[in-house]
Amino acid sequence: MTIPDLVLGLIVALLIGALFHLFLDGGVGRLFLYLALSLIGSAAGQYIGSRQKWILFPIGTLNLGMAIIGSLVVLIVGYWFSLVRIRPEGGDDAV
Repeated sequence: MTIPDLVLGLIVALLIGALFHLFLDGGVGRLFLYLALSLIGSAAGQYIGSRQKWILFPIGTLNLGMAIIGSLVVLIVGYWFSLVRIRPEGGDDAV
């Protein structure tokens, strides 16, 4: 992967994470979570796409379509896991 493709991939992944945060709202912590998840998902989508030879919207050596799909999948799963609330053992009656 060339440097311009890497920079474009980073920009696209960070843009997707920022837009995800904009639509779902949240604090600064959530913003950093979504940006990190988007970067991880984009890299995973690029890797899986290149290993399986699934090409969708190629730009140079960047498989943009698979990077976007990977980013969105990881963001949605991460958002779903972030909604989990942990209750103390014993429920509401715990001292």
